Amino acid sequence: MKRLLFLVACVAGLIVPAAAQAVSVKTLDMGKDVQVWYVEDHTLPMIAMTAALPAGSAYDPREKPGLAAFTADMLNEGAGSLNSQGYQTALSNKAIRLNMTPTRDYLVISLVTLKDNAKEAFRLLGLALTKPRFEPEAISRVRGQILASLQQEDEDPQQVASKAFIAAFFGEHPYGHPINGTQASVARISRNDIKSFKQAHWVRNGLKIAISGDATPDDLKALIGSAFGQLPARWAPPLPSVSHMGSPGTHIIPLQVPQPNAVMGLPGILRNDRDFVPAYVANYIIGGGGFSSRLMQEVREKRGLTYGISSSLDTLRKAGIFAVQVATRAGAMRQTIDVTRATMKDFAENGATEKELADAKTFITGSFPLALSSNAGIANQLNSFQRVGLGVDYIQKRNGLINAVTLDDIKRVAKRLFNPARMTITIGGSLQAPQVKPKPLPAGKPPGPAQPPSRPTAPKTGAPTAKPPVAATTAAKPKEQARQPAPVAPGAAPR
Repeated sequence: MKRLLFLVACVAGLIVPAAAQAVSVKTLDMGKDVQVWYVEDHTLPMIAMTAALPAGSAYDPREKPGLAAFTADMLNEGAGSLNSQGYQTALSNKAIRLNMTPTRDYLVISLVTLKDNAKEAFRLLGLALTKPRFEPEAISRVRGQILASLQQEDEDPQQVASKAFIAAFFGEHPYGHPINGTQASVARISRNDIKSFKQAHWVRNGLKIAISGDATPDDLKALIGSAFGQLPARWAPPLPSVSHMGSPGTHIIPLQVPQPNAVMGLPGILRNDRDFVPAYVANYIIGGGGFSSRLMQEVREKRGLTYGISSSLDTLRKAGIFAVQVATRAGAMRQTIDVTRATMKDFAENGATEKELADAKTFITGSFPLALSSNAGIANQLNSFQRVGLGVDYIQKRNGLINAVTLDDIKRVAKRLFNPARMTITIGGSLQAPQVKPKPLPAGKPPGPAQPPSRPTAPKTGAPTAKPPVAATTAAKPKEQARQPAPVAPGAAPR
C-alpha cells in the first residue's frame, strides 16, 4: 500500500504539476485585524470555509483545563430562537456541514455548504457565535459525552503516553495541559465559565478565514459579515512565551496493558525558522514516511518490534515539537527505545542518502496536489498556512522550497534537532512483560509435556479515541496497514 501511495504521488506530480499554480489565492479586505484569503472557483455550486479564532486550549484557566474545548462543543447546541434540536435540524435541512476543532492555539471552524444555501449557512454560524443559548440541558449532555470520552482516553495507553508527554515537555506553560481537560476539571466547568470564555475569546481581531468555492468577492464580503461581523472588535489576551521545553529522561505511567505505548520527543522548530522546510523533509525520512522511513525499517522490518512507528514535526505558535510514537509488546519497550535512539544518532551524524532525499521530495511534492482536490481541502490548507504566518503566495512557492533542499541541509537540521540524549520519553504501560501465573491443574491430573514457546508477534499500534474529530484534533491518517499514532500537538503543523 505504501508503494501504491508513492506511485499515486508520482503520477499526481506528473499529471497535475501545476495544480498549486492553478489555485489563484486572493485577499479580501475585511478590516486590518481580520485576514481573509479566498479562491474563486465556479466549477461546482459549493462553498467551503475554514476559520480560526484565537480561542484554543492554551487560553484555558489553569484550574479549568478543557474549558475552550467544552465551549467549542457548545457551538452547534442551540442559538437565538433555536434550541439544540432546532439548530441541528436547520443545519441538516440545508445539508450544511459545520464542525469545530479545538487545538492548543485556535478554535478551528469548518463550514461546507451548497451555494444556494450559503446565506443560511453563514447566518446560522453567526447566530451560534454571537447568540449561543448554552442551555443547562445541553451543557449537561455535552459534559456527559466529554466525560465518557475522557474515561476511554484514561484507559488508552497511547492517549496516556501522549498527555503525559505534553505535561512533561511543557511543564507549567498553558500548552502543558490536555486539550479536552481531565475528568475532574470538566466536572467543575459551569455555565458561567462557558459564557465568560466565549465573551473573552470569541472575538474578531486576529480572525483568520480561508474560503474556496462558487462565490464572488462581493458575495464573500456579505457572507463573512453575516457570520463574523457582530463579534467584538478586540484582541484575545496574548499567550506567554515558552521559556523551557523538555524533561529529559523516561517517565512511566503504569497501566496493565499487553502493549505499552511510548512518546519520545525533542524541542522542534518554529514554522518561520529558515530550517523548517529541510526539517520537514528530514522528518519524512527518519519517521514520517511510513514504511520507507528509517525508523520503520530498523524497528519493524529488521527486528519485528512493532507494527508501526512514526515521527511528526509539529508546530505551535510559540513552540515546536519533534516526536516519535510507537507501541510494542510488553517486555520489548527497552529494546524499541534503544533502537530508536541509535537510529536517530546515526541520522544526526551521517544525514540522508541521495535516494532517501529524492524519494522524500517526490512523495512530498507529488502528494501536495491531492490536498487541493476539493474546496474544503483548499480552504483547510490555506487556513493552516494563515495560522502560522505564511504568505498568501506560499501555496505557489511550497514545492519549489521542498525541491531546493540539499543533503547538506538535511545533515545540518538532523544534527541540530535529533539528539537522542535529550529526549523526553513517556510510556503508558510498563517496561516489564506481565507475569502470567500458571493455571492450577485439576486435582489428580498430572502435568503434560513441556511445550516449546510460541514465537512472539508484534501488536498493532493502539488507535486514538474518537473525541474530538480532531482534526481535527487527534485523528491521524493510517499508513498502509499499520495504525499510526496521532500527532502529539494536533492540528498544528501546516504542510
